[in-house]
Amino acid sequence: MTPSIPLLAVTLALFGPSGPAKLPDVIEHTAAVAPVRYWTAERMAAALPIDLLPVLSQVAPAARHQRGGAATSGARWSAGGAVARTTGRVFLTMDGVDFVCSAGSVRGANKDLVVTAGHCVKDGTGSWAANWMFVPGYDAGREPYGSFPARRMFVAGPWSRSADDSYDVGMVAVAPRGGKHLADVVGAQEIGFNAPRGRHAYGFGFPADPPYNGESLMYCAGGTKPDPNEQTYDQGLRCDLTAGASGGPWLSGFDQATGKGTVTSVSSFKYSNDRGTMYGPYFGSAIKTLHQTAERA
Repeated sequence: MTPSIPLLAVTLALFGPSGPAKLPDVIEHTAAVAPVRYWTAERMAAALPIDLLPVLSQVAPAARHQRGGAATSGARWSAGGAVARTTGRVFLTMDGVDFVCSAGSVRGANKDLVVTAGHCVKDGTGSWAANWMFVPGYDAGREPYGSFPARRMFVAGPWSRSADDSYDVGMVAVAPRGGKHLADVVGAQEIGFNAPRGRHAYGFGFPADPPYNGESLMYCAGGTKPDPNEQTYDQGLRCDLTAGASGGPWLSGFDQATGKGTVTSVSSFKYSNDRGTMYGPYFGSAIKTLHQTAERA
């Protein structure tokens, strides 16, 4: 899954100096129903982590620094709270291969909305995912709140047409479980758009490549910074999480006591010459349009 790298000039033309100025279209897909009990314990254990879309950079990364508070990179989240319920693992099949990603439950009118990375929903210009299933609160093989299969999938047009990393966001409307909506079962984090850049953020996910095993919720925390290579409009967060963390939510204004915050990005990619920084798309007007479309599904 190799992303294209948009030129800075193209990025600025799309976004303008202060964020997305032109609202891209939204591409949607009706999810195929997974066969009954497709995701056996054996299949879940064997699923491969989707790569963090490593992008080759020929530009030296900017000096590593943090803004907005102390940094934490790659620690286990043990404080519980809402984030432990709303964040989960995603199991999916792409072109016949089973994969895992991360995702989070977010506020939506339909009460069934999950946000993740675009490459955890659609392989850029390629295939849509099949057998897509969200397991909130996943913990060492346990599914305390059950699983929620996809019914509708959504990505921004630039992701579907050119795998533009600045739009690597997917939203999925899941099916209710036992007559109950996802948000009624585990809650939902707030989601925000056009927030000030450079804010302190907590990034969560289930990294599955060593030294992690995908069985526990992990997190990073620190200030965010612009893409030093000017290849995307993304923001970077010092983070050692590995493949499998793709799609995990980034929360701003996060309260460690309650586990609540506002989702303002998701884990997307790392540059090949700076594996210690995770990049996530900026949630501007384009992602707001994506959310407004998905929450009506």
